[in-house]
Amino acid sequence: MRYLTRRGGLFLITLWAALTVNFIIPRLMPGNEAQAVLATFRGVNPSAVKALEIQFGLNQHHTLISSYLTYLGHTVTGNLGVDAQNVPVLHEIMSKLPWTLGLVGITTILAFAIGTLAGVYSAWRRGGRVDAFLPPALFIVSTIPVFFVGLLLLYVFAIKLNVLPLSGNYSIGATPSFSASFIGDVLKHAVLPGLSLMIVTAGLWVYSMRNNMITTVSDDHVKMGKAKGLSERRVMFDYAARNAILPNLTGFAMQLGYVLGGSIVIEYLFSYPGLGYLFYTATTDHDLPMMQGLFLFYTLAVLVCVLIADLATAVLDPRTRDA
Repeated sequence: MRYLTRRGGLFLITLWAALTVNFIIPRLMPGNEAQAVLATFRGVNPSAVKALEIQFGLNQHHTLISSYLTYLGHTVTGNLGVDAQNVPVLHEIMSKLPWTLGLVGITTILAFAIGTLAGVYSAWRRGGRVDAFLPPALFIVSTIPVFFVGLLLLYVFAIKLNVLPLSGNYSIGATPSFSASFIGDVLKHAVLPGLSLMIVTAGLWVYSMRNNMITTVSDDHVKMGKAKGLSERRVMFDYAARNAILPNLTGFAMQLGYVLGGSIVIEYLFSYPGLGYLFYTATTDHDLPMMQGLFLFYTLAVLVCVLIADLATAVLDPRTRDA
């Protein structure tokens, strides 16, 4: 219970700090949200600026403290304001969330699983052919920019071979439904962007897991498992890999921030209508309320994943509860 209280308190403090930064940064910029939205237009009528300020609630004269408290209250209740098109920011984020969640969530888990299993096997068979080839190959691929991998896959599979869609999340004219044909169409459109992210991120886990495994296989409990005559598979996964994976759990949660950042490029490249593409359009349109809302969402997503990773670590290794 004390461990949960400590982790929960740290989560709330970090979230409060992120909210405070999200509140302060726009107010350090010259002008306000309305002027930022209209910055790309010349000769804007002052009445248009005034109308946009009213839409954003900037015409109300409050002290900094009262504005801060109002901002916190609105954020807690899910009121993130409206964007430049007068659409609630939260509604727009939630409409794009399923696409990014499906794309980034599945590819991140698959990349973590592939990299972790490759690291486990190469460490267990250290010095063999797999260990000599697989970790370096995956690591080299992980250093390639994600947009280059995406462009390469687009050229090969969408342009030259014409076996996968070029862009979008489903075919034009298709009616969204839970039918097998529509789900298959969605999965077909997600192959290239998902594969681009998975190829680049899988190699990031190989060496960390391999090094952890090499250290763990020499521990006494692993030697005891071998002495008991247990199967090699059980000793490798239940005795060695279970402890070696613990440091990677928090890294996996932190990696979500990197993957979300990469998804912005990939979603723009494939015109995939998720949160990354929404962030891109908000940036090009100078839509400050939307950018604030997405920054807050990304921060919350990383914090929640780190908290879940900490709880999973506590379950797998009870010793951490007393740390």
